[in-house]
Amino acid sequence: MPLYHDDDQAMLADTARQFMAEEGSIAKQLRHWRDRDCKDGFGHGLWEQFAEMGFTGMLVGEDDGGLGMGHVEAGIVLEEIGRNLTPSPFLSSSVLAATALAGGDKAAREKWLPGLISGEHVYTVAIDEGAKHRPQRIAARAEKSGNGFKLSGKKDFVIHGASADMMIVAARTSGDDDDEDGITLFAVPKDAANMSHDSVRLVDSSMATHTIFDGVELDGDAVIGDVDGGRALLDRMLDAGRLGAAAEGVGVAGGAMDMTVDYLKQRKQFGKVIGEFQALQHRAAHLYSEVEIARAAVIKAQQLMDAGSEKASLMASVAKAKVSKTAGLAVREGVQMHGGIGMTDEYDIGLYMKRDRALAEFLGDANYHADRVASLSGY
Repeated sequence: MPLYHDDDQAMLADTARQFMAEEGSIAKQLRHWRDRDCKDGFGHGLWEQFAEMGFTGMLVGEDDGGLGMGHVEAGIVLEEIGRNLTPSPFLSSSVLAATALAGGDKAAREKWLPGLISGEHVYTVAIDEGAKHRPQRIAARAEKSGNGFKLSGKKDFVIHGASADMMIVAARTSGDDDDEDGITLFAVPKDAANMSHDSVRLVDSSMATHTIFDGVELDGDAVIGDVDGGRALLDRMLDAGRLGAAAEGVGVAGGAMDMTVDYLKQRKQFGKVIGEFQALQHRAAHLYSEVEIARAAVIKAQQLMDAGSEKASLMASVAKAKVSKTAGLAVREGVQMHGGIGMTDEYDIGLYMKRDRALAEFLGDANYHADRVASLSGY
């Protein structure tokens, strides 16, 4: 398949680009909520606008009231979110949680998906149990208790954990912490007893929590998918999230690059526009080529995932690793080419560097995914 968007996807890109530039701009959203020390880190009003645009239910099947679109289309929205540094729960709710809920039974979908599609609810996922993304090891446990389960353990860096109406938690229902099998996904509502959150503000001003489950009582209908058989669904959800994070990272890289190129065309030094200096032209050209390669890797992975290809998981890690490297290059070059003022809060370029650092770690950094690519390739 060609590594560019078809006509319908190009129209969606135009719509998302205009909407995010107008309603999701840095001044209107990121700086607004950051400077007010917002406990959620994003605006619920904008999330309702996402729903009005149809974005919230893009990956939800038509039979469940969604648009039934694919990861290519969701990635278009995520790239514009990244380009404008728009704080929103789209990745956690409409990509990660929606993918997990798609693997649940009809009762679970009917219970949780309408609130997502309408923009009334925000969802998140709780997977990691340490500073680094290591989903192979899950120590949080859910033990049988009557007709349900009792959940105990800790999850770290749960994005929007204190704001979410429901979080999808990966817990062990059998076996040892490092076993492949024995994983079950649970839908835990925000008002569940014996659950506590320690909120932290990340470097990009987004909010996360360290969440403790101290014997949280859950009914049997809290299970998403199969008891003990949740690893495949967990992996599918994580691949969707990794690919979504990569798409957003392309937007971060592209936004930083565009801002830097505009600055090169305006800033004067020694009586000349600095964009006329050949050394900076070479660096800008190299950055452009890297961003385009990263975007192509993401589109390829999205197409494979939408097609249900067995290579989709491998390409999701290829895309995440490549974008992490490229976005890191884009924000460093951006700050350097802006000079000293690039280090100040007055200019937005530094905000791109902060978002890149948080996004690069989310669901696995470049080293994690390079190692995963090697493992999936038989090395």
